Amino acid sequence: MVKPPLRTKSVGTKVSDAEYAALEARARASNRTLSEWVREVLLAAPVEPGVDAGEVALAEVLALRSLLLNLHYRASQGAAIPEAELRGLIERADATKLERARERLEAVRAVARRNAPEPEAESASDVGPEEG
Repeated sequence: MVKPPLRTKSVGTKVSDAEYAALEARARASNRTLSEWVREVLLAAPVEPGVDAGEVALAEVLALRSLLLNLHYRASQGAAIPEAELRGLIERADATKLERARERLEAVRAVARRNAPEPEAESASDVGPEEG
């Protein structure tokens, strides 16, 4: 069996108690130590800034949803859809898809942050005497 390369470098950052608790919970949920989980997340992060694949996929799905709903509504009314109107629907869906995807993703992230586990409160025995 080949041993993994020896890790000799470290990366550090400061986090709040609440952030640390949230990171620990995510690591436990994936059955990893905090170090293993953080390493995997950092190495899996996109290298290029900008739009990630998840945003692009969600943007395309939202654009298709918009088109489908608009076309279905018009078809249910029995009205023909002129080519110019169809092109307008497509252009509008394409123009707003990425912004709508980012809004949806941010809403999901906000809910996740609100539902993140709260850090345990310090007990009186954990706190040293107050100096005055």
